[in-house]
Amino acid sequence: MLTPLAHSCNNVFHVIQPDTSLYGKVFKSNICGGKAIVSCDKELNMFILQNEGKLFTSDYPKAMHDILGEYSLLLATGEIHRKLKNVIISFINLTKSKPGFLRCAENLSISMLESWKNCREIEFHKEVKMFTLSVMVNQLLSIKPEDPARRYVLQDFLSYMKGFISLPIPLPGTAYTNAIKARKRLSARVMEMIKQREHEEEEMKKAVREEDFLDVIMSNEDLNYEEKVSVVLDILLGGFETSATLLSLVVYFLAKSPNVLQKLKEEHEAIRVKKGNEKFMNWEDYQKMEFTQCVMSEALRCGNIVKTVHRKATSDIKFKEYAIPKGWKVFPIFTAVHLDPSLHENPYEFNPMRWTDKGKMNKKTTAFGGGVRVCPGGELGKLQIAFFLHHLVLSYRWKIKSDEMPIAHPYVEFKRDMLLEMYPSNKLYP
Repeated sequence: MLTPLAHSCNNVFHVIQPDTSLYGKVFKSNICGGKAIVSCDKELNMFILQNEGKLFTSDYPKAMHDILGEYSLLLATGEIHRKLKNVIISFINLTKSKPGFLRCAENLSISMLESWKNCREIEFHKEVKMFTLSVMVNQLLSIKPEDPARRYVLQDFLSYMKGFISLPIPLPGTAYTNAIKARKRLSARVMEMIKQREHEEEEMKKAVREEDFLDVIMSNEDLNYEEKVSVVLDILLGGFETSATLLSLVVYFLAKSPNVLQKLKEEHEAIRVKKGNEKFMNWEDYQKMEFTQCVMSEALRCGNIVKTVHRKATSDIKFKEYAIPKGWKVFPIFTAVHLDPSLHENPYEFNPMRWTDKGKMNKKTTAFGGGVRVCPGGELGKLQIAFFLHHLVLSYRWKIKSDEMPIAHPYVEFKRDMLLEMYPSNKLYP
């Protein structure tokens, strides 16, 4: 039986390990009230991902359906999924190299780091959630950092997240009920903005603000109101939660890997020297951050933000020696592949240099998903992280508590929001 017990995120579920030793990398189980196949095999996992919508379909628990709604990209299938994903991809393509987005990400990075200069300890994970959310709500909804709405949106998203893995108990005060209420508040907030903008005069809109992506979504006549709201919430959720978690994982692993941190710092020092008197970074600077990309990819492999996905076989399936009956649940365990010693030498070692041959490594991992549900916003998240890291490694050094670690619940959290001791880079540790 596979259970979602809390465990270190850079570890295969300890309840899986006895089963794999007894039955191999693919075995039968009983999960979420149904018969299931659990796969720790790289080739079968990729086969599952690449055949989404053909041989397998999304099959998440009731709580996630109730909380996310039928138009969430995570749950939608077929033509609806294709339509919604295309809208999100258009947001990514419009945004990732746009000077306004890059300037926003860098300004907010600098502002947050400046606010820490007189602080000895920082709850890093908590802080960077606010950073990534601020970037996303600015680009999507034109909500500025000083707007109180930003904090309300964050609070609702945190409640929203806690409900995903909860039991669907419709009683006051449960995580499930709180998440549904939070989703309704977020939906109402976005819907109100849409309705308000529909009544704006064109001249007034141009005078008050620049066009943001909500304007682009509103102009899409193929989407109904519920789909427009769901697209906004999906982009916000993916853009802030996953990015903040990856940034925290990078900083966590760097704290334990001084040689890697020094190499990363040297890359960013070289970028700063080449820029000379230029104040802001640009897309070309981001493309020079080759070792930074390796660091982020290795943090994804070791940190395992996504442990598995929920799928169901839509027909009887034969893959190699494995037979998957129609209607059975299927769980490809990404963590097992990322930490497989037959695929990765010293798999528990944080070693970004293994990503110097990125093409070869991508064939060994599912860190970025796969098939039709490959993460569309990965590049956007990495951009925010790279810009933040540029200023962080050149401005600060940090220590992490000895017992602090990323914990899977099953999504990644930290014991104390990853409490760090921070020191300006020009000062010695006390």
